[in-house]
This record gives sequence, structure tokens and C-alpha cells, in this order.
Amino acid sequence: MALMYKERRVEAAARDVLFHLPQTSVVSGTRSGSRPELGGFAGFFDLKTSGYEDPILVCQTKGLGAKLQMAQACRRHTTLGQDLVALCVNALLPHGAEPLFFLSYFACGKLDAEVTETIQEGIAEACRSAGCAFLGQALSQLPGACSAGDSDLAGFVVGAVERGQVPLGLQRAEEGDVLLGLACPGIHGRGFGAVRKVLLVSSLRCSSPAPGTCGDTTLGEALLSPARLYSPALLPVLRSGHVKAFAPIAEEGLLGGISRVLPEHVGAVLDALSWKIPEIFCWLYKEGNLSAEEMAQTFPCGLGAVLVVQQDLAQHVLGAIRRREEAWLIGKVLAPCHTGGSHIQVENLVEALQQSSPQGLLGDTTMEPRHQPRRRKVKVAVLVSGTGTTLPALIAYTREPGSCAQLVLVISNKSGVEELRNAARAGIPTRVIDHKLYGSRSEFDSTIDRVLEEFAVELVCLSGFMRVLSSPFLRKWKGKILNASPSLFPLIKDGNAPQEPPQSGFKVTGCTVHFVLEDSGARAVIHREPIPVRAEDTEQALAERVKEAECRAFPVALQLVASGAVSLGADGRTSWKQESQSLGLHGEKGDCTSSLVAPEPPEHGGE
Repeated sequence: MALMYKERRVEAAARDVLFHLPQTSVVSGTRSGSRPELGGFAGFFDLKTSGYEDPILVCQTKGLGAKLQMAQACRRHTTLGQDLVALCVNALLPHGAEPLFFLSYFACGKLDAEVTETIQEGIAEACRSAGCAFLGQALSQLPGACSAGDSDLAGFVVGAVERGQVPLGLQRAEEGDVLLGLACPGIHGRGFGAVRKVLLVSSLRCSSPAPGTCGDTTLGEALLSPARLYSPALLPVLRSGHVKAFAPIAEEGLLGGISRVLPEHVGAVLDALSWKIPEIFCWLYKEGNLSAEEMAQTFPCGLGAVLVVQQDLAQHVLGAIRRREEAWLIGKVLAPCHTGGSHIQVENLVEALQQSSPQGLLGDTTMEPRHQPRRRKVKVAVLVSGTGTTLPALIAYTREPGSCAQLVLVISNKSGVEELRNAARAGIPTRVIDHKLYGSRSEFDSTIDRVLEEFAVELVCLSGFMRVLSSPFLRKWKGKILNASPSLFPLIKDGNAPQEPPQSGFKVTGCTVHFVLEDSGARAVIHREPIPVRAEDTEQALAERVKEAECRAFPVALQLVASGAVSLGADGRTSWKQESQSLGLHGEKGDCTSSLVAPEPPEHGGE
């Protein structure tokens, strides 16, 4: 009871501080927004004063996802408000809707008045720019559900459009139309999955100067550039009847975003030399060793929205947009037979990255870009027995841009297990090597070894593999076998990890990914993933959360080893490359934390 009373007093005190912050509600024109006491979680809007005669209401809700994690890691929250409002408000534009009012929800493990005020002020300023009312921000402190540094931020916007307004639609795009693109320097949505993997093997930190900026901007600031707010500039254009289709694409890759504005019976060809690609994308292309196709699938490459217009109206619409926003004519709509067989084709992307890159970033620009060699991915096999849970996470990781590994084989000592079906669905070759058919453990291991060599495997991951590997096999594959254990502590002599049940008194548990060594009592740690032990946790609930931690930790560890950032030293300890020492360090305020980007290297290269 005393702990509950203390938590409520702390939360009440934090709310009292936030209640006395400057009011952030916005009044725009004849619209009125009001915010009752913080904690009331209700906003009021007088629709009669909005100026619409017969309005249809349109609503959208968005969250920041992985970008919020990056901002927390870099301790930079000033742009989050604009990001959240822009993503929500821009999502109304395909329907020709004008934003009326906006609300937000912020949940955290521990309320921080400074962070919350910064986010709230950013939202209020973005709402003023968008011309909508900010009715308030609901706050939730969840100390038992997430740690002090964790938080979640979501926004909800309601807009309106007059009944009878000609809607934008996919089916209106036709062969011969042209595509206009609007500038957006930032990275949003799914692109941050690749960003995290690139940062994991990069020698730069979030506080390092961004490439090509001469120290004026940090890498973290470049990665966290906010989304552009298009509503004030585009709404008159979209309602003019001159635009056939519109889609914001900042959250998606170039190919996926543009496909949203085209019907299935047409395709498109883009010329990447027709718009400006920000330097941060050039750095990701080089540092992540990505192909042009991976760049187009993963990142918007400098575009935030695309419009489809009739060719004879293109210059008129483009001129109207350029009064407020940077925009270009980026491509044209064609029949699929004229786009090289693919629905959307992006020409000259590598050349455009070369031209936009800082001097020396992409090497010799006179070299033919399409003939530049790409870093070879390390071939990986996974050994399973039907009890593991990490295989889907490893499959998903190896398929993402920025991955340094390629999953080429799954071996099971049991037939009919779910892992084999998962691998087959993903197009990964499988083999069943039944241990019951062999007279000895060494004979069984020799068969596995021959199959690994057949597929030229370089690294082996164990995912619930229930067989003890022989000493000759472990010696041959020393430093090339990874396993995850459901514990943060070293193994004991029998090779089992000690369990930390909720009643043990530990405040934290987790998992460890390590090299598998011949000495069953030794373990060279690659990455640890801690999780808090909650008061309400049962042993089963805690075990499930540890399994989830393994699915997060194993891909991180595999990336570190496959990239060469981590290896097993001659002394049997974990060895880190010198440039990798900058990853995950917490010494500077602007650095990314290890939970987002990389584990913290040990001070002396091992355990």
C-alpha cells in the first residue's frame, strides 16, 4: 500500500508540474479548441464554427514507432511534435480533407516534465502551422509496464471535407500522366529498421558529425529530420480538381509509396536525377552496402509525397506547389510493358546518389556505379529441433537491407517440425538429419558438417537445438557457432543457464547470445538483452518475455559477428574491432544507447 501511495503521489506531482506549463491549445479562425484539466482526457470542438456547410469528417491516427526509440536514444525530442502532426495531417490529404483538431497520447515508464513539455510545445507549434486546434495531450505513467526510459507517442487528427467534393482516387491515373514529387529530407517508418542495422556496424555515433556537413549537423540530427507538413501548401491544389491522385510516402520506401497512387493496370518510370537526394541517404547507401533496389524499397530517398496530374496541367500545378514547397517533375505513368516488366522502375538512382554525395563519400565518381562490387553476405545455417523460437526473427533480419548475413540452410534432427515449414515458406533449403539413425554422436555431427560444407556455410546459429555437439565439431567451428541462453549470467559446469524466477528477488533478467565453446562452462558473450522483472510476473509469463528478448537479441548478435565487428579471440574471449568501440557507449549526451543500436563492448575485449 505504501508503494502504491508513493507512485500515485509521484505521478500527481508530475501532472501538477505539467498542468502549470503554458497553455498549448490553438484557436484558428472561427474554430475553438479547449483543453480541460490535464488528466480529464477530453477535448471540445464546435463543428458549427468550422465554416463547412455539409462536412464529412475524416480521421487518422499515427505513431512514430522506431523513430521515437531513436530520438530517446539520442536524447533529442524537439522534432517529435512536428513529426507526429505532419504524419497524421498529411494522411488526410489523399481525401482532400482539411485538419480541424488534433489530440495526442503520451505513455512512459516515468514522467519527465522537460521531455513532455518539449514534445507538447512541438505539437502545438505544428498544429498552428497546419491551421488546426490542439485540444490536448493525454498522459499515462506506467511504471510497472515499461522502464523509466521507455515511452510511446501517438496522435489522432480529425479533418473535414465538403460532401460532394470530387475525391482523389487511384483509378483516375492513366497512361501519359506525370508524377510530381515533394521534398522531404527525413527518414520515417519502416526505414528505421535498416538504419538500426547500418548504425550497428558503423564507426559513427549519433553525436558524430553527419557526413558532408562539416560538423554543422550531427548524424542523429540528420537521421531525425522531421516530416514536412504539406497541408497548408497542398490543400488548395488538391481541391482545385487538377490533381488525379496524391499519396504521402515518407513512411514507406520509394517503390511501395508510389505504388499507392497507381492502379494495377499502369506502371511508372522515375528518373532519380530529376530530384535532390539528401546526403544522409548517400551515407546509408554506402555504409549499409545496399543495392539500388534495396534503397528504393526501403527509403523514400528525399521524397515525402507524390501527385499524379495530367501532362498538360503539370507545369501549372508544379508552379502552384513551388510557391510553398520544393517540388519536381519526377516521372511519368506508362503501361507496364514499357517499364521493363516491373510495376515501377527507378532509373539512374545510383548515379543520383553519386551526384548528391559529399566529396569522397562514395569513392571515385568516375567509376561506373553499376559495376561497383558489393560486400559479400556471410552464409548462415540454423540448427533446430522443434523447440526454438528465434528462427522467424533470424529469417526476417537476413532479408532486411543492411543485413550482413544470408540464411542459406536450416537443419533439423527431427522431421515435421514447425521451423522446417517456416524455412520452406521463406524459400530456404532444409535438411533433416535424424540423430537416431547414427551409431555415435561424432558420426551424427560429421554428417551435419558435410551438409554445412555443401552449402558453403560460414556461421551456425542454434535455435532450440537439443543435441550436444561433439568436441571435434566444436573445435572445427570454433568462433562460428552462436547460441542464445535464457539468462544474463554465465553458464554453470553442466552447461545449463541458471534461471531467475520472479520469487528469486532479481529485479532484472534477460538472455545472452554467445559463442558456443568446447568448454561447456565458458561463454564468450556477444550481446545481452535485459528485461525488468515485474511484480505481477508468473514464471510462465516471464519465460515468454525472455523468449521475446531472444528474438530481439539474436539478430543483433548475428549482425555484429557477420559484419566482423565482433569475433572470438585466440584466448577464447570476445574480441571487438577498434572502430566498434564507439558503438553503444554512453559517455556523451547525444549518443545512441546500446538497447537501440549496439551492445556495449567490454573494456578489455571479453568476459
